[in-house]
Parts: sequence; structure tokens; C-alpha cells
Amino acid sequence: MPTVDCDPEEARQQLSKAGISVEDGHTEYERWRASHGEANAVAYDDKVVVQGSRPTDLLALLRDHSGRAHVYFDGASRGNPGPAAIGWAIVNSEGIVGEGSETIGETTNNRAEYEALIRALEAADEYGFDEVDVRGDSELIVKQVHGEYDTNNPELRERRVRVRELLERFDRWSLEHVPREINDRADSLANEALDNA
Repeated sequence: MPTVDCDPEEARQQLSKAGISVEDGHTEYERWRASHGEANAVAYDDKVVVQGSRPTDLLALLRDHSGRAHVYFDGASRGNPGPAAIGWAIVNSEGIVGEGSETIGETTNNRAEYEALIRALEAADEYGFDEVDVRGDSELIVKQVHGEYDTNNPELRERRVRVRELLERFDRWSLEHVPREINDRADSLANEALDNA
């Protein structure tokens, strides 16, 4: 469970400013509780604990992240097409500041890679990073996004457009193909999601 060390009253104000309803805690130790998307937050005296299947839904609002981050993404499909999942991780000088994984139904490996990239970029944007260095082990996806390869499949073309829209939200970005061992965390998250499905 991610924990944010902060002043709970300031965190409460941040959430309220974002239009999120904050209610009183359920025990004498809880200062307040809030829910948003697929995340729940519980505030204590000097920290907020975030739970749920997508903690970034609240973490992005509670943490003040700016500057640069490294973003790793990976999609996995068993069968191609077959059961698929995505994994992503966001790293800055403090270490891993966010990560996630989820199954996405049955699809191809390329579609899963695009979905992972989209979700990773959405999360980096939600966290408020200004610059991103994005890394993935799918050379095809990287070259399609850069325009070096054509994208004949209409569904992949739509996803490429979405990726380009998301990248334009950042002041500076880079996108590179890396070996699988450098993308290990995102790869592990995607495969764990499939294993646990």
C-alpha cells in the first residue's frame, strides 16, 4: 500500500479542491477517508495510506510531482490474440513513485503494448511530471510512434494517435526501445497480472 507522508489537513484540502468528497474517519485514529476511481485513502496523524486496485487515482492528487521521470511500460498476451495484461512503472530520483498492472481481456500483444504505454503516460500526466523518458521493450511500438514504421491496423493507428496526444502534454519527452532486462519491472507486473487472473 502506497503511503504519502504529508499534513493530512493539507491533503484533505487538495482533494476537496479537486472535487473529491472527504468524509470523517471510521476510528479514533483515522482523521478522514476519501474515495476516487478505484482508490481509497485513509488519513492518519502524519500520513495518508492509499489502497485499491488503482491507487494512482488518488496518489496523483496527493503527491506534488514535477520535474522528470523515467516511465517503463510492457504489454503481454498469451496466445496472440489471447488473455492479455499491462504493466507500467514510473521512477524518479526518489525511486518508484507509481506502478500498476491489470488484465485487459483478450487481445494481441501489440494492442497490449499500446494499452500499457497509454496507461503509463496517463499516470505520469496525473502525477504532474513535466518531462518523461519513456522506455519499452517493443521495438515495433516505439518505431510506430516515432513514425519510422507504418501502422496499417486501424485499431493500432488510433492508439498511436492517443499516445502522441499524451506525449504532447509534457514539456519534453523521449521514447526509446530497451532490452527486456532493463524493462524488467513493467514486464514482471504484466506477467503477474496474467498469472493472478
